[in-house]
Parts: sequence; C-alpha cells; structure tokens
Amino acid sequence: MRPRVTAVGLVMPPDPAAGFAYPDHIDRASLDALPRKPGVYTFRDPDGMPLYIGKSVDLRARVLSHLRNPEEAAMLRATRSVDFTRTAGEVGALLLESQLIKQWQPPCNAQLKTVRATFSLAWEEGMARPLVTASDDGAEAPGAQRYGLYASHGAAEEGLRKLVRGHRLCPAMLGLETRVHGRACFAHQIGHCAGACAGRETRAAHDARLHLALRRLQETVWPYPGPVGIVERDGRLRQVHVVDRWSYLGSLEGRRRRLERPVCPQVDIDTFKILARPLLEGGLETGPCVVGQDAIYWDWRQAG
Repeated sequence: MRPRVTAVGLVMPPDPAAGFAYPDHIDRASLDALPRKPGVYTFRDPDGMPLYIGKSVDLRARVLSHLRNPEEAAMLRATRSVDFTRTAGEVGALLLESQLIKQWQPPCNAQLKTVRATFSLAWEEGMARPLVTASDDGAEAPGAQRYGLYASHGAAEEGLRKLVRGHRLCPAMLGLETRVHGRACFAHQIGHCAGACAGRETRAAHDARLHLALRRLQETVWPYPGPVGIVERDGRLRQVHVVDRWSYLGSLEGRRRRLERPVCPQVDIDTFKILARPLLEGGLETGPCVVGQDAIYWDWRQAG
C-alpha cells in the first residue's frame, strides 16, 4: 500500500481500508465509525460481551490489521461488532486498556487481566530488619511503614541488598549475612559497612540511617505529596488522567473537574510500568489534584 500524493504535493497516509473486503458478519457501521485517532477498541460477541480489548494511536488501522490476520480467525468468527473509546493520547489509551481488561476479563486477552501483587519493604523502629511484604497481605507487619515498590519477592530482597550496599548499612545486623565467631561482617572488612557490627556505631545510629535510606527510597517511588493529573491533548479533546501512588483512578474530559475518590485504591504494577519512566523523567505534563472527603478535584486553569 503506497502513500498517496495530492495535487498540492502533500504526501497522505494510505487508507488502511483500500482494497479490503470486510467480513460480512461484523457490523459494517461499527467498522466505518473507527477514526484514525488514539483510543481503545473492543471486539464484541453476539451478546455484546468483550472478546478482546486493545489500544492504538490509530484505531482504524489497528482494527483492520486484526481483520487481516489469519491467526485471529477464531476471535473474528465470534465477533459481531467493534466499538471504541477515544483518548487524547497514547498514555490515556494504555491506562484505559489496562483498566478495562481487568474489569471485563476478555477471553482473547492474555495479558493485563489481573491486578498483580506488588511488594514493599516493611519496617518500623525496633524491628530487627525490614520485611518483604505483598500488597495483598495485611497481616504481616501490620503497623509498619512500607517502602519501595517491586514486582516480585525476589526483586524486593535484591532491593534491600542494594539499599544496604548504597548506604553502608550492616548486612549482618539486618540478617543478610552470618557473622563468624562474633567477628565483623565481611562487608565491613572490605569497607562497605560503617561498622555497627564492630561497635563503631550504635544500633540506634544504624537504625536512624536505615530509616533515612528507606525514606529516600520511598520518595523515588512516588515523588508527589498526593494524586496528580496527567494532561493529554488531541485537537479539541483534552483529558486529565488522575493517578495516585501508581493507581489509575480515572480520566476527566472537557471541563469536568470532579472524580469520585475510591475507598481503597490498589497499587497496580501495570500502571507503574506504563508511567514510571515518563513521570520520573518529567516527560509528561502534570499538575496537583485536590483531595476532598469523597472526591478528587482538578483545576483546569493550571493546564493552560
């Protein structure tokens, strides 16, 4: 399919439907309505239930590519219509796709179907060492503050070891290394431990440094005092996606400024993977939200 050159010399993208034979059993009007814009699309069965949910920056081209794919024949035979939800950009499409897949559990989607547990380091003064705890485990270390965000138990354990190395904490004091005959830990012998195991600092001083290291770790996990809005624009369409501690709470559009506040938002590692790099690197337009008793509010004036 070659680009088309207009009379004024502009190169136009090829029409993805050029020369294409549409399946007779899929509602043609639903396919004709697909725009060449970002958003989320849904293949639906005869009862209107989602078979597959996907996202694209070009909804029309992406859906038609499904219709041309012989490997998806079983899904296509069961499809009767395709609908879509527009978003103002790719970030909104990624967030909405992840949310809808978890909500509807489409049979033809293999990924993003569950809110997977995340892991943190739980610690409070007096504990021998930080414990690795899962987000869905409220019984272990119930009064401890949680620090960091990890995708697996092993990653959290390695995160603790990296924290110990980076701040010259004592692995023996934290149960990560066994001391032989009361000698100083091996890390101290090679200059990587400040010497709590050798009497060069008190347990209280060591715990204070541990607490400071954990607090700095937490600041990098969610570097905002509360929920933030991420602004995207596409022509006249403007949206703000509200996120709090890696939980996607929903999107506001137009001049809508109020979003219902969830009772207990759950950290979603998929949202973290979507947003962590662009947010922490400053690649997205953001602004603070105001938290009310039962709602979160956004001021559109800060978005220009």
